[in-house]
Amino acid sequence: MKRTTLERRQLRGPAAIADALDRGAALRFVLCLDDVCEPYCDAVLARCAAAGVAIRRIAEPELRRLLPAEHETVMLALEGPEPASQLQEVMRQPGVVWLVSGCSYPGNAGFVIRNAEVSGGAGVVIAADFDRVQRRDCLRYGMRVDRFFPVHFASADATLDLAREAGRRIVAVEDVGKQAPWEVDLRDSCLVVLGGEQGGVPQSVLDRADTVVRVPMRGFLPSYNLQAAMSVVMGERLRQLAGPRLGSTK
Repeated sequence: MKRTTLERRQLRGPAAIADALDRGAALRFVLCLDDVCEPYCDAVLARCAAAGVAIRRIAEPELRRLLPAEHETVMLALEGPEPASQLQEVMRQPGVVWLVSGCSYPGNAGFVIRNAEVSGGAGVVIAADFDRVQRRDCLRYGMRVDRFFPVHFASADATLDLAREAGRRIVAVEDVGKQAPWEVDLRDSCLVVLGGEQGGVPQSVLDRADTVVRVPMRGFLPSYNLQAAMSVVMGERLRQLAGPRLGSTK
């Protein structure tokens, strides 16, 4: 199945947003300080409105929380796929998709949701027996990044099927793995599977994985917290994306 090439990114400032409009980029929404009244900003907002781009006025503290350190601007926009994309479409996008199978605590699921977005993933799937209130709590603990990023609640089997259809490699993280995360290429568009707090990744999921990686442990306790395991794999993937290819002599 052919994968599309839309990538999510934050556009900062009216000039960057105007440039995106010039090139016909897929803008999902624009955030602008609620007290800004500048002709150029107003002109860019008018162009966004004419193009059907949603505009939301927000207070300075909220905008500041969305900016990297040492960046200042009065406007932000999201370019890329629709945050509410169907799971089948998410699987076609570049980047990693995270799957948590069997999570028991909404707080841990929220951690995964938030960090999947912050680290630049394509989407996240929570395969857990959560009711409506618990799902709402997952999104709340995830700092409501579902406003910017695809978050799905679906079964592990259905998610694995869609990943296979999209040509994704399946990488499970479990203590039965034979390789450390830094011994496996994590840069491509894979599905990374994390297990729940009690039973880990189910055997039925491990049987369908292409690779099983193990986060090394040296203590007496036999396993890391779900959050720690994700952090190690997430950080290693970002390191690989920023550095030379595995096995490179450069």
